[in-house]
Amino acid sequence: MSKITKEMTIMDVLTKDKESAAVFMKYGLHCLGCPGATMESIEDAGKVHGIDVGNLVEDLNKHFEKVK
Repeated sequence: MSKITKEMTIMDVLTKDKESAAVFMKYGLHCLGCPGATMESIEDAGKVHGIDVGNLVEDLNKHFEKVK
């Protein structure tokens, strides 16, 4: 499986595994079904919400390592 990157949209990631929603929720990204989730990159969403995108992407990749 390819690595999760900050350029991907939230929906790109959720499509790979809906259980990854828990990682987004941990970082305060609760509006996973809103239009922004399909259009904005993870990096853009992180900037809007004041989230450390590097840590978020790292945790998402750790999640996907576990579900391989």
